[in-house]
Amino acid sequence: MHTDQKSWFSGEMRLISVILFIVEFVRGAVLISLLPIYGAKTLGLPPDVIGTAISAHYITDTMLKMAIGYLLDRFSVRLVVQTGLVLSLAGVYLLQFADLPWMFIGAAALYGIGMSPLWIVCLTKVSEDKRATQMGYLYTIWMVGLGSGPIVCNILLDMSVSFTYLLLVSLSVLACLLSFFMSKEKATTPNRLPMRQQFIILKERLRHMKLLLPGMILQTTGVSMLVPILPSFADKELGLSGTQYSILLTAGGLCAAAGLIPMGKLSDKLGGKKWFLVVGFAIFAVALCLLASRFTFWYCLLIAIALGLSYAAILPAWNALLAAYVPPKQEGLGWGILSTIEGVGVMIGPIAGGFIAAWHGEISVFWISAVLFGLISIFYLWFPFRAFGTSEEATMK
Repeated sequence: MHTDQKSWFSGEMRLISVILFIVEFVRGAVLISLLPIYGAKTLGLPPDVIGTAISAHYITDTMLKMAIGYLLDRFSVRLVVQTGLVLSLAGVYLLQFADLPWMFIGAAALYGIGMSPLWIVCLTKVSEDKRATQMGYLYTIWMVGLGSGPIVCNILLDMSVSFTYLLLVSLSVLACLLSFFMSKEKATTPNRLPMRQQFIILKERLRHMKLLLPGMILQTTGVSMLVPILPSFADKELGLSGTQYSILLTAGGLCAAAGLIPMGKLSDKLGGKKWFLVVGFAIFAVALCLLASRFTFWYCLLIAIALGLSYAAILPAWNALLAAYVPPKQEGLGWGILSTIEGVGVMIGPIAGGFIAAWHGEISVFWISAVLFGLISIFYLWFPFRAFGTSEEATMK
């Protein structure tokens, strides 16, 4: 690691990284295991209700991102993050009492409110010259937390539901306590531009990247469609035990986490993002088709590894591209708006996945998601990256 990287990943950034890991651990446990498994097996809720609850989480998370970016440009980072973490704690705590569909959905929505600030804070602290590499570090932390959460939760739910809740609530409390050590400084920069001028600049950046907008929405839709039905699909369609399902999650997560930093560095070194996106999305589409074909466990393990590596190739390159359109001196607002656009797909995906599964079966969700990723890969193969690269370079200067 270079000296500048050591300097960046020190002090408050280490603290934020620890909090990020805890928050994403709980989020992964809640969204990927607790809501689908507990909702279906314990509460007897249908896939459409579970999908709506997961979408409710992402809707509140996404809709608040632009406002959070605005607040981070004006108020203490600690105040904004603490407020979000307290609301997240309330959402996790209330899930254990959510025995009715509306309560189940409402608790998930409240939990989503508290998720917005922390990730935006992380994005604003990434430097431009090493963005893909530093995003690789952040995504590694995010991926390990998000991946380990459901694995641990799957095991604990089989042993004791009450202890599982206690662990998740305790970790949420720990994240709140750690936030007290964050800086009281505002996330502002000198000579901040007026709000009206900020939106004018952002509108211009969005106009330049209008061809990317369909991909931004479709790729998050394709992924989030699978969230409500994954545990049930692994059980009913693939015939996997809880241990085997956890092994698949672990293998995919480890490969994704291990690949993020090398892929980020390679993306920074090569300077071209096209083939990272084209190949990554193509592999994703093929892997989902293979999963829908209901192979045995060992083939599924290879597919999970391929999915993890393709995800590692996509994320750093994609965020490096988006970073070109975040105006200087307004990173909080800029990343908030871009995250909101990406979040549109996450908002509609779980609902769509849940209803498709309820109407046409869980396998159909995999086929539709695979088609979406295939179309995205073809789109980026056609996309004029030469013109985009010129725009990106001009923006960076």
